[in-house]
Amino acid sequence: MSENTDQEYVKIAVLESIVEAQILGSILKEDNIPHLIQSYHDTAYDGLYQLQKGWGKISSPLSHKENILKILDEVRAENYDMEDGEDANFSNSDDEKEE
Repeated sequence: MSENTDQEYVKIAVLESIVEAQILGSILKEDNIPHLIQSYHDTAYDGLYQLQKGWGKISSPLSHKENILKILDEVRAENYDMEDGEDANFSNSDDEKEE
């Protein structure tokens, strides 16, 4: 068994949305950080539990908690900026050609 599978996974944070979960999961996978993302969605309650508890949770070995929380904060800050229209680095390739 590898070192990552020997460690106990603990709840690190509650995730707010599927988009947040996908972005965070992609970054953690790229950085080879062991993690498990679990949705709170339950078809029997048609997602009602998610309205109360959040979209889901991220679990990982405790040794990765600080790094995951830092990445999650960055993801949330970036999503907040994009929702407000700030720092959205969208460019149109036609605009760049005109310059």
